[in-house]
Amino acid sequence: MTFTGFIGAACMFPLRLIINTCIALKIHPNVLTFVGVLINVAAAWALALGRFTLAGVIMVVANIFDFIDGKVARERHIETEFGGFWDSVLDRFSDISLFLGLVYLYSQLGRTDYVMVTSLAMMFSVLTSYTRARAESLIEKCKVGFMERPERIVLFMIGAFTNRMAAVLWVVLVLSVATVFARMLYTWRVLDARAAKAA
Repeated sequence: MTFTGFIGAACMFPLRLIINTCIALKIHPNVLTFVGVLINVAAAWALALGRFTLAGVIMVVANIFDFIDGKVARERHIETEFGGFWDSVLDRFSDISLFLGLVYLYSQLGRTDYVMVTSLAMMFSVLTSYTRARAESLIEKCKVGFMERPERIVLFMIGAFTNRMAAVLWVVLVLSVATVFARMLYTWRVLDARAAKAA
């Protein structure tokens, strides 16, 4: 086994125990998704208080639930379209909660500049998801760009654990703007090519 494979297996071992426990207790994956959101709200509250390290720890726990809910659904053979919808909607709720925690923090500190940076990062993060969803109602796939939700969450954790959240927000903002415009451009090109081919 490679070193990377060993690390992956080591990380998966406790997750496997949690997944098996949830399956044994017949905990519904939608409940796991909801619990993950509640924990993310707690992380948002920690961010609002400026307790970044605590927020980072809570985000790690929240994302364990975000990881295992789909695994539990698959292994219990209870995947549903509503489950996917529920997971997607609550992911947006979690994301916005984290941003709102930071908006509150920076407003309390009188940092109007970072209130605006956080608000813009939140707006373009939501648009990142929306542009993909809207594009994929018109074309087959639209996964172009640099900033998906997993990357955003990892950046938030890095910012929390290193106390460099302000710098991370700039990265999230810039990459989210680039991703939104890349998806708009990609969708236009695909639709334009389809129209040209039909003509």
